[in-house]
Amino acid sequence: MASTKKILRALAGERQDIPPVWMMRQAGRYLPEYRATRAQAGDFLSLCYAPDLAAEVTLQPIRRYGFDAAILFADILLVPQALGADLWFVTGEGPRLSTVTQQRDFDVLKPADAIHDTLSPIYDTVRILSRELPEDTTLIGFAGAPWTVATYMIAGQGTPDQAPAHALRQENTALFEALLERITEATILYLSAQIEAGAEVVKLFDSWAGSLSGEAFDRYATKPAQRIISELKARHPDVPVIAFPREAGDKYRGFAKATGADCVALDNSVDPVWAAQNVQCDGCVQGNLKSSHMVTGGQALIEDTRTIVQAFSGGPHIFNLGHGITPDADPENVQLMIDTIRGK
Repeated sequence: MASTKKILRALAGERQDIPPVWMMRQAGRYLPEYRATRAQAGDFLSLCYAPDLAAEVTLQPIRRYGFDAAILFADILLVPQALGADLWFVTGEGPRLSTVTQQRDFDVLKPADAIHDTLSPIYDTVRILSRELPEDTTLIGFAGAPWTVATYMIAGQGTPDQAPAHALRQENTALFEALLERITEATILYLSAQIEAGAEVVKLFDSWAGSLSGEAFDRYATKPAQRIISELKARHPDVPVIAFPREAGDKYRGFAKATGADCVALDNSVDPVWAAQNVQCDGCVQGNLKSSHMVTGGQALIEDTRTIVQAFSGGPHIFNLGHGITPDADPENVQLMIDTIRGK
């Protein structure tokens, strides 16, 4: 039976007069209720691993805005932690990880099937959300794509150009590919467990895909995504997958066909008219308003929102930002975006 949920209808290829909408990082620091719950948890990782509180912050933007989807509150770096990496967050600077740069670092990592010991609270969060979300709201699970997760595991932190990961893949290809393989196996198991707990859609975030080009993009962004999606479809044939190879540029073209993704999410560097012609022709697209509009608001937000809705009006489209909402965003601007999409 066809779903009545707007997100699932879009992912099945249905064009809708008013596109469904959700927002990357919609549960986050721009909301006062999130900041209060995070303070209650004590720190970011404690919040991720406290199912009741993680479910609460996932639900907060649904209550406030009525988004068409909720995305599980977690972090892409929980998988490296579950594989045995040390993970901590430095206030004002972001995540830090113990590094994998030599064979001995890789040798102490856990096997992929050991991740559930650490990640079981995340599945509990999914189960809570599956019960508590409004019946018309889609629940999205997610993971980081192998290349992006590997860049953090190799550098120990985010870097501007992912240079440490590029250096390792060139200098010790065998080690680099072994790490990518371990992450890929773990990601399949992690997303499958989220689906079994109640996620209706899963999304693969390849935040640093844009630093790969040519054959390297095909080998380290496209092929791992294809393998993960293929394995998930074999286990859960009715669960759609959204792929986000951020800043892929022309490589967005054909990405859905190459990977089997049901939807390709677009960053805001992509012209929506071009994307409608070259990406939406293969199925659903998601995106792609500049997140800075959530800070500045005004007529420019309204006009750009209308432009995107119009550009993608000929086919299946899920409205979203081209990147996650930032902590300095004004909650009122989020409402303005939603009202503009829905014609209020």
